[in-house]
Amino acid sequence: MCGIVGAVATGPVNQLLYDGLLLLQHRGQDAAGIVTSEGSSFHTWKGPGLVRDVFRTRNMRELVGTTGIAHCRYPTAGSAWSDQESQPFYVNSPFGVTLGHNGNLTNSDALKRELWELDFRHVNTNSDSEVLLNVLALELERAARHHRLDADAIFRAVAGVHRRCRGAYAVVAMIAGYGMLAFRDPFGIRPLVVGVAEGKSRSEYLVASESVALLPLGYALLRDVGPGEAIFVDLEGNFHARQCAEHPSLNPCLFEYVYLARPDSVIDGTSVYEARLRMGGALAEQVRAIPEARDIDVVIPIPDSSRPSALELANTLGLTYREGFVKNRYIGRTFIMPGQEMRKKSVRQKLNAIGMEFKDKVVLLVDDSIVRGTTSREIVQMARDAGARKVYFASASPPVRYPNVYGIDMPNQHELVATGRSEAGIAAEIGADLLVYQRLDALKEAVRRCNPALTNFEASCFDGHYITGDVTPEYLAQLARERDESRGTTTDGDEPRGGPGE
Repeated sequence: MCGIVGAVATGPVNQLLYDGLLLLQHRGQDAAGIVTSEGSSFHTWKGPGLVRDVFRTRNMRELVGTTGIAHCRYPTAGSAWSDQESQPFYVNSPFGVTLGHNGNLTNSDALKRELWELDFRHVNTNSDSEVLLNVLALELERAARHHRLDADAIFRAVAGVHRRCRGAYAVVAMIAGYGMLAFRDPFGIRPLVVGVAEGKSRSEYLVASESVALLPLGYALLRDVGPGEAIFVDLEGNFHARQCAEHPSLNPCLFEYVYLARPDSVIDGTSVYEARLRMGGALAEQVRAIPEARDIDVVIPIPDSSRPSALELANTLGLTYREGFVKNRYIGRTFIMPGQEMRKKSVRQKLNAIGMEFKDKVVLLVDDSIVRGTTSREIVQMARDAGARKVYFASASPPVRYPNVYGIDMPNQHELVATGRSEAGIAAEIGADLLVYQRLDALKEAVRRCNPALTNFEASCFDGHYITGDVTPEYLAQLARERDESRGTTTDGDEPRGGPGE
């Protein structure tokens, strides 16, 4: 769940890329980086922290050039922080390539061994993004004719990447002296869009993880990058596109619509806001069918991503909608904070209850999802402390019962509150009097109604089906071990442990 941006413009792109990262800050708070290109030279600045904290005026002045890429990082399965893992990454051979990646490769370890043993390429970090960069660089070298590249050779190289790499990847890259390259994995799991603006002398292009990064920067949404498709914009602004996968199919991640993306984004032709409204309408029908839920006095969202669902649920059922929590904007998103204790501590710092909206009322709290349960448990207790007579809880998504291996930080089943528990057991775990989950078929239909062209989704964290076909129990166990080792904990099979974080 990282954020990526790339631009080919007629003027300096440093401010453009910085502003794009700010618009995508919700996708990663761990680190940020920008690389710009001036002719065949790259200029780089990156480091840990929020975008506003990484870059200073002196850094921006050094980021000269009319082409560039940028990245904000969110660490994923089994990863521990290292300042060497800030992106974009760079290799100088064969042409000089820099790359930013959103997603997660599922065959990263095997590729790393191949690169070392067969291709004589050294990977310096534990990041799968550096592995992906080296695979791309190697395929570019193989596709080049007489040590020169053209659009056809670049697309052949991307086709080679697709043949070798498994998992989820939306990529933006620059090739020194040639231009900007962007491509998406053959299943289209992670989002990627391209926008266009009319410059002084020619069209300018911007690629980004979400459409929300386009309009505020003066770019119109041209279209989504298709699954398996690659886009190449040369330094003169010439736009090239080609399908580079043999059997592409669109399977966008359902969790993007539930939680990850901003509501004002449009992903794969689907408004995230509209999808969340429809999730709320579908959830309302499930609440309506529960006799025990007919005494609800007020519907209260857990800010921010659940607001559209909560509002539509309340409207559909004719219930009162109220804002019951005030959010501290200076605390990061708890879901993507590394470490359970940090997440748990931040909940009370992040949210504060408005007592009058809870006192002596039967309250239905609506959230986008329940992952590890810690945040939900703390919020239910806050509602009780504020005087709620009963606290019901509704999730706009189904139970999260399986690890996600495609770029979301929930790889261990023993950390998921839904593992090994019924809905009644989960309700007891989070302290709610009643718990209502969205059905998976209803969730899919809510998104599909916004765009009937979406026929398939990546929903592995809900149904355990991994679309890439290469995720085995052994792979999941290895991820669990790596994650626990990075945190200094131990894994006791797949049984849930006390105090899972969220």
